[in-house]
Amino acid sequence: MHLYNNVAELVTHTAIVDVTEERDLKSIGLGNFDVVIVAISSDIRASIMATVMAKEMGVPKIVCKAKDELQAKVLYKIGADKVVFPERDMGIRLAYNLASENILDQINLDPEYSIMEIVTPTNWVGKTIIELNLRAKYDITVLAVKTPSGLKVMPSPNYKMQEKNILIIIGNTDKISDIILQD
Repeated sequence: MHLYNNVAELVTHTAIVDVTEERDLKSIGLGNFDVVIVAISSDIRASIMATVMAKEMGVPKIVCKAKDELQAKVLYKIGADKVVFPERDMGIRLAYNLASENILDQINLDPEYSIMEIVTPTNWVGKTIIELNLRAKYDITVLAVKTPSGLKVMPSPNYKMQEKNILIIIGNTDKISDIILQD
């Protein structure tokens, strides 16, 4: 109930209902919602029922939580627009953070590519992006650089890397990991 009260102040409408009961979902006007988040992964039956009913009631966007790929496949087949794996994704992020102190954050775009926030590798300090030849050598692009004076989005090829700056890069996950492990 505590979480419900906190969220109630931030959103247009909140309700506590039995998601497996169609009449309960109709009573709150579920079909009028723009987005429904089905955050049930432990009870597969309830997750499926809530997703099917939300779809049948015309909810335009349904986001579901899944515990494994099989559950995700079922949820997509019955109408989920997006399926998330919060525990798995957080575990991957934690593993990267534990493997290297230089990886501050990571967003996996697909199994091969990621956006990572990293500390500038020491062997890059004092060199420009063009000197490092990052695209050709590592298949990565620097999207932004966080400096004490602010964020530099899409830095020029002549940007000189500084110690302890934070780089936001996109590229092949394995190649980025190799760069970090070499440092």
